[in-house]
Amino acid sequence: MANIAELKSIASQVRRDIVRQVADAQSGHPGGSLGCADLLVALYFETMKHNTSFSMSGDHEDMFYLSNGHISPVWYSVLARSGYFPVKELATFRQLNTRLQGHPTTHEGLPGVRTASGSLGQGLSVAIGAALAKKLNNDPQLVFCLMGDGEQEEGQVWEAVMFAPHNKVDNLIAIVDRNNQQIDGSLDEVLDIGDLGEKYAAFGWEVLRMDGNDMEDVVATLAKAKSLTGKGKPIFIDMKTEMGKGVDYMEGTHKWHGKAPDAELTAKAMAQLEETLGDY
Repeated sequence: MANIAELKSIASQVRRDIVRQVADAQSGHPGGSLGCADLLVALYFETMKHNTSFSMSGDHEDMFYLSNGHISPVWYSVLARSGYFPVKELATFRQLNTRLQGHPTTHEGLPGVRTASGSLGQGLSVAIGAALAKKLNNDPQLVFCLMGDGEQEEGQVWEAVMFAPHNKVDNLIAIVDRNNQQIDGSLDEVLDIGDLGEKYAAFGWEVLRMDGNDMEDVVATLAKAKSLTGKGKPIFIDMKTEMGKGVDYMEGTHKWHGKAPDAELTAKAMAQLEETLGDY
């Protein structure tokens, strides 16, 4: 069990890893990755019961599915830092024949990744399938799924949102990253999705809200979500974050959704992020 200070320390290093991966490759998605660093650190270092020896079936362990797969830099960093594969492999991000593709894939056998993702709208359906399999196998562990807020514009999401409560998939915790930014602008400009919490609640989900960049709130809300499982309803967490969190010139703008910093801006970002575990 990690304390809040330790989790914050790990998150700082993860943010450094994100910037370096994208800068070295001159390709990738830093904004959303930086915003979700606190959540993924909390999940893998505090909340989830998981096994770094890794099995695709995920029997008797909690499972995580990343639906918005373009934020792979944060997931790769957290997987490496928690022991799934060597940290030095982060240096191969988006290189030819690497296991660390721009969007997570399974054909190269990267530990921790159970499904290809990045084709938006699919992850919740996959997570529901995994959760139902656990129920059939009398496996008491949970399934977590992270989605983007722009991703909520996909129709398949809402089919899954209807399906889960109807079938009492109450071992599922779905989280949406509400940074209000997508590739072409703010959600308000592109397609306003309204109050997601109210919408999920109307479909029959148990709804929680949290500040995804406040580690204490993240840990507490995830614990609350776990306590609500097994009661007949899937759990939804409306997670407010800031895109680009931790790097001042990236914060709060869609412009760093999928853009790599040059050498000067990379140095500026690294100066703002404390090195706590050692760079790769």
